[in-house]
Amino acid sequence: MAAYGQAYQAYQQNSVSTASPGELTLQLYNGCIKFIKLAKTAIEKEDFQSKNEQLQKAQNIIAELMVTLNPDYDITNQLLPLYDYINYCLREANIHNDVAKLDEAQKMVEQLRDTWKEAIKLDRQNKYAPGAKA
Repeated sequence: MAAYGQAYQAYQQNSVSTASPGELTLQLYNGCIKFIKLAKTAIEKEDFQSKNEQLQKAQNIIAELMVTLNPDYDITNQLLPLYDYINYCLREANIHNDVAKLDEAQKMVEQLRDTWKEAIKLDRQNKYAPGAKA
């Protein structure tokens, strides 16, 4: 069983080290969603230490997404307030054990993830479509 754990850890490390910046962003969104779901479960079980740990991980991901925004792009002016609001929801959920705030944050992160996933797909199609310039 230990060998499986080591193999999985090596796989995860390799998937991060070989991922494109777009794929890394997608992984961050997925990680944030995972931690929000784990926090909801922790609230239901009244495991407040775990809830706090999971929400801090989710907040760290949102903070990372915020600091990596490029101010040269107009989309930054739209994403920054959205990330800030998601962070607010996560803090409020942590303070008040508010599952509704977690649902709200999760929905926004899922929409961002789905949009990002579609952008990656379109970018790949444009790069590797017949006649596309590499």
